[in-house]
Amino acid sequence: MRASLQLEEESMENTEQLTIPAFGYELMREVLIPEILGKETPEILYWAGKHLARKFPLVSMDEVISFFEEAGWGHLKVIKEEKHGMELEITSPLISRHLQLKTDGCYKLEAGFLAEQIQTQKKVRTEAYEEVMKKTQSIRFILRWDLKDSIPNS
Repeated sequence: MRASLQLEEESMENTEQLTIPAFGYELMREVLIPEILGKETPEILYWAGKHLARKFPLVSMDEVISFFEEAGWGHLKVIKEEKHGMELEITSPLISRHLQLKTDGCYKLEAGFLAEQIQTQKKVRTEAYEEVMKKTQSIRFILRWDLKDSIPNS
């Protein structure tokens, strides 16, 4: 299994210098995936994000922020962190464009990814949801956890 993860990481390193046109990215994300998944798209994307997080475990918020940049998901920043939750925000030219064009973007993939990463890092069950912030042209992620609902070490 470790060899498989190493191959994936090497493959990602080899493609770091490549760029993908926004049209191709949006075609897959906004047209093809919803066409295939139908009305279940948000739920499936949330769980797919959690699955991705398990495949690419990150040990710190700095690594999560870097992952978002490298994946082309946008610039992620922590807005605030409290005892039972945190708020994060992503911005990108694609997000701004979606909001300006008033298209319904789905950010459940990112929400699921964040929920799983924070759950793994904090060892406490975590859920996430997103809010569109039209004024700031960003997506806000609200993560919540219950310190009494800890995850056993695996």
